[in-house]
Amino acid sequence: MAQLTIKDIAKICNVGVSTVSRAINNEPGISDKTKERIMQVVEEFHYVPNNSARNLKMVESNTIALIITGIDNIFFQSMFGAFEVELRKKGYDFLLHAVSWKQDVVTVATELMKEKRLKGMILLGGQMERPEERLDALGIPYVLCTVAHSNEYSMANCPWVGIDDELEGYHAVSYLIEKGHRDIALIAGQKLDNAVSAQRLAGYKRALAEHGIPYREELVQFADPDVTDFSPENGYIGVKHLLEKKAEFTAMFCMSDLITVGAYKALDEAGISVPKDCSVIGFDGIELSKYMCPGLTTMHQPREDMVKSSVKLLMKELEQGKKAEQKIYQATLIERDSVATREE
Repeated sequence: MAQLTIKDIAKICNVGVSTVSRAINNEPGISDKTKERIMQVVEEFHYVPNNSARNLKMVESNTIALIITGIDNIFFQSMFGAFEVELRKKGYDFLLHAVSWKQDVVTVATELMKEKRLKGMILLGGQMERPEERLDALGIPYVLCTVAHSNEYSMANCPWVGIDDELEGYHAVSYLIEKGHRDIALIAGQKLDNAVSAQRLAGYKRALAEHGIPYREELVQFADPDVTDFSPENGYIGVKHLLEKKAEFTAMFCMSDLITVGAYKALDEAGISVPKDCSVIGFDGIELSKYMCPGLTTMHQPREDMVKSSVKLLMKELEQGKKAEQKIYQATLIERDSVATREE
């Protein structure tokens, strides 16, 4: 019979490789019960640790990496400090690493893990399909935070923290309908986006259908191919396109607060007053939204809670091995001055 590897031991015990390594090396950060189970398996199968692997472990850092796709996004930027605070509270060093939309995040994560000897990683933003098929092979704990996925797949096999974008899109549009609006425009992401934009669009359609309002394609404006999805530029150009089409609307759902910044400007240039002529609701609840004029009504994502849950899941993995747990948060409607009741 072939010599058992540390990965084999981890699989038998249903824990992570790093947990087995800590048990063998008598390191802290692991429960007595888990350590006892691992050592029983080690003894039963006469496992002999590889010396080179043990030496490598000795030089492993105490660093957790936050790998961010979309570092220029204000919503993600507002989470960086909270991640650093929470990780340092747990005694870990913090490393922030940006990944461009054109890069393969798993390839970048693999190189970073080798270079920095990471203890674990949190992936923030971006989109992945069946990430466990590649991330599990890295052999270190990981958590996905607000990482998008298409309707075709779920994150059921991954530790994941985020919101239900379809449900919250539904809530945003339902709120406008409850305020008496039936002609509701939508400024969306890229038409080919099958993740966040597609799910919020599905919520928009469901809200209309449940209230007996026909779906009108001319009221849905996707981002131009060369424009960043959730950006002021998209909002500005999107409203211009709607006006060029002479689409009639009394309210607008923008898929991010940043989109509303550009939308406000385009509406103002066209002499359309918010909320007198057009009510506007955003999404994310970034700090900027309360300083807009008028103050933006928005769906607020609980950033601090999502940060804390991401770190908590990662700590649990470091101690007990991978647990495919999901934490789904609800967005909160923040009512300000950008939505008015439409009188019949």
